[in-house]
Amino acid sequence: MERDRENTARGAGPSGRRAGPGSGRTDRRPGHGRGSRSTSGRLRGHGSGAAARRRLSLVLAALLLAALALTGCTGTHRDTGGPGPGPGPTGPSNTDPALGWGFTHTQYSADTGDDDAVARARELLSGRGLPQDQAIMGWGAGNPEPSPGSYDFSDLDRRISYIRSTGATPVITLCCAPDWMKGGKAGASGTDWSVKSLETAPLPAHYKDFAALAATVAARYPDVRHFVVWNEFKGFFDDTRRRWNYEGYTQLYNQVYDALKQADQANLVGGPYLAMDSYGPQDQSYASSLKGPWGSVDQRVLDAFTYWNKHKRGADFVVVDGASFTRTNQLLPDAFAATDKLTAVSDWVREQSGLPLWWAEYYVEPDASGWSEQRRVATQAAGLAALARGGTGTAFYWSPERQSGPCPGCLWSPTQHADGGRQLPMYALIAAFAAAFPPGTRFTTVSVAPDDVPNVRVLASDKAVLVVNTLDRAIDAKVDGRSFSMAAYEVRWLTR
Repeated sequence: MERDRENTARGAGPSGRRAGPGSGRTDRRPGHGRGSRSTSGRLRGHGSGAAARRRLSLVLAALLLAALALTGCTGTHRDTGGPGPGPGPTGPSNTDPALGWGFTHTQYSADTGDDDAVARARELLSGRGLPQDQAIMGWGAGNPEPSPGSYDFSDLDRRISYIRSTGATPVITLCCAPDWMKGGKAGASGTDWSVKSLETAPLPAHYKDFAALAATVAARYPDVRHFVVWNEFKGFFDDTRRRWNYEGYTQLYNQVYDALKQADQANLVGGPYLAMDSYGPQDQSYASSLKGPWGSVDQRVLDAFTYWNKHKRGADFVVVDGASFTRTNQLLPDAFAATDKLTAVSDWVREQSGLPLWWAEYYVEPDASGWSEQRRVATQAAGLAALARGGTGTAFYWSPERQSGPCPGCLWSPTQHADGGRQLPMYALIAAFAAAFPPGTRFTTVSVAPDDVPNVRVLASDKAVLVVNTLDRAIDAKVDGRSFSMAAYEVRWLTR
């Protein structure tokens, strides 16, 4: 979630998902494991044989350079793509504006690591078809256009190919921008991967260049039909006026929208990917009418959304993100009831826009919470139910993956380990939720015993019922006419 410049940065929490004001997440740089294959796939260079091979390589390199000099082809950069389709087979295009429940790939994801673990994760993901999102720069992808007209899509190719290999619908987030579009230096070797640089918006003079890059990306992956423009208004906070520069973002959005539609009218485009930050009821600094026991949404965010909604060239879906807790990490009135914010925001956004609703990110657990995995999964289940009640058609879990050790909230065990790539409880929850409540599900009411009403969260369709025990103790519940015991923070599925 975007934080304005008034707050100091806060460290990454258990999921490693974000780092503070104006920032995204701590796991954003590339270098996500190139050459991190299993031992059997590593190159070796030891002993006299290796020395001989190095001498031979030097001779061959010298001959190649001489030949290039004679033909005038001594390029100084690697061009791994441009206009036109990229490498690898494409899958069928999904043009539905509602994709259901999926996740976003981050710095360390399932596409790199031990060969067996990567294959195991691929098999896991292939069984569910959850939509998967990937940014064009950062979060596991290198600089796609280090210099004007010079492309390097090797990282993005690998990620999109992995998504394709699972049979899932790929989604591309058009963020972030190469340095030369932001007033920095051109050239892959000089890319500044600091948080400050990565989260700087393109200069207005380069909006057209960024739109052209977006069109190039779309042409490279012709089966990708869903594009999200930018990420959390990064770089668009006006420090002087203490508000979002929504005019600048909307100009960028409109140019990207036009470029993508000119590339292919079938491309689906959405924005503005605003973080719906909220304050507690006691803080009236930027209070708004969008409020509840959980607090109120920052009026400046609503102003930004309203401007974009009025002045956008067009949109096929609308995108927001946010957390159930406040900017000061308050869960009001408690962690489960706080998820009602997600429903309230969803209702407001859909009413304002009239468009299919996407949540690019959603959070229900403050950083460094110390929660058990059972409590984490239970609260996440309540959050998913809250989004569904608000009419959300697409939502992406921000998928963390650590290279080693415990991974709270992760979807699968780290693929850097030979036994990695195995399902973790959070993946099981999201996959089950996606199967039970796909887009277009009609929700129904079910009976809940009066004394259970304060203790459980329930979501039901004509086929499935989700029941969440919100207490840290066992209970006896009666839901939909059935009585059963539930362990502390248990998530129970019933069929109808």
